Order: sequence, then C-alpha cells, then structure tokens
Amino acid sequence: MDPLTISAASGIRARMEALDMLANNIANASTSGFKLDRENYNVYFAAETEAGEELSAGTSASPLVEKNWTDFSQGNLVQTGNGLDLALEGRGFFVVDGPNGALFTRNGAFRMSRSGVLETAEGHAVRVTTPDGKPYKIDPLLPVQISPDGTVSQGSVGVGRITTADFASTGDLSRAGGAYFQVRNPVSQLATARGGIRQGSLESANVVPSENAVRLVSVMRQFETLQRAMSIGVEMNRKAVEEVAKVTS
Repeated sequence: MDPLTISAASGIRARMEALDMLANNIANASTSGFKLDRENYNVYFAAETEAGEELSAGTSASPLVEKNWTDFSQGNLVQTGNGLDLALEGRGFFVVDGPNGALFTRNGAFRMSRSGVLETAEGHAVRVTTPDGKPYKIDPLLPVQISPDGTVSQGSVGVGRITTADFASTGDLSRAGGAYFQVRNPVSQLATARGGIRQGSLESANVVPSENAVRLVSVMRQFETLQRAMSIGVEMNRKAVEEVAKVTS
C-alpha cells in the first residue's frame, strides 16, 4: 500500500482503540472507585528506517496508541450514611480475594454475606486481619464500627483490621475489570496504605463524563476523516493502475 493509505489505516486503528477506552470510561463513570484510562500516542516508522537515520520524503510513518495508562488520582468522597460503605483517603487500595488471588480496588461499596463476612458486590471477600490469624465473623444483627485505621469492631468487641495495600509504583498494576486491579509483577513490594478509611462514604469515579464525551466526539470525527482519506487513497491507486494499463496497452 502507498504511504497515504498506510498512515490512514494505522490512524483508524489507533482511533478505534481510543474509542473503546473512552467508551469504557464513560460506562464506568458511576462506578465507585473507578479510575479512568488515558492514552499515549506515538509514531511508528517503517522497519527499514534505522535509528538516527534522517527520514526521507517517502518514509512511512504510522500513528498508533503506544500504551494506555491509568489515572489513579482520587475521586470525590461522597457521604452515603451506609456503615458498610468505605472510602480511602489518600493512596492505597482495599484487598479482596478474587477467583485467582488478590485483587485491589478503591471501590468500598461492601455488603455483609450470610456467613458474616464483608464482601464486594461481586462476592469477593474483603481481607480482614485478625489478632489470632483465624477467620473472622461479623454479627449481621449488630452495627459495625470501622475506625480510620481499618479496625473493625462491634460494640466493645474487636473483630479485626481491614487489609489495605499500596505500591511503590502503580505501574505494577494491571486492570482486572471494572474497578479491580491485579499485580502485574509477582515480586512487587506491598505496603500498608497510609491513607485513612472513612466509614459511611464512597469514592466517586475520577471520570468527568462531559470531558470524555467531548473527546469521544473528537475522536469519532478524526475517525471519519481518516476513513475519507483512506477512500481517497484507494481511489487514487485505482486510477493510477487504470492509467498505467492504458499506457501499456
């Protein structure tokens, strides 16, 4: 293919990836603790172009999404009055037991299971450390108090402490669906989160729907423009082939 068609096709692919990412951000704008994704663009040069070599006029340069990255900035903390709703102030994550190991989330919209265990809406048990290391149980008929350091108690009886974790680099995390993350690097060093826990509140998603909607419209317009450019390139190639055929016949 000619450079115009190659660049247009690569641009279309990059915009499709951006559309998927923006659509996911908007779809999760009401998900507590959700962290939006952003993209980094770069340009890919043809393999025959060596590093440091000056680019000629005919060198093929194709735009692409180099990588998506997650914006972990904190969302607004909204008071709900529900004693099982928890929000982290500052850095850190709640630790829950996923089907394949630990998952990390900022979504503290928890509930009480029938067996007296805190769990997420998806049924993942929230990790709570007990003094004797044994499984904990909360009486669903009694109110629960959770202090800023995560200590869970009912009346004067201590139950345990909610496990939180933080990472030296959030680059060690990869998205595991919705507001969940998992460790990309198995040797990542975990530390207890320094942020306090606020009972009766939830952290809103850090997605600004209007901003993402504007970006979505912009990317769609770019997509349509690139489609037209690709169609023009295909038409130019077709006419060039026809002209060559006329000359050689």
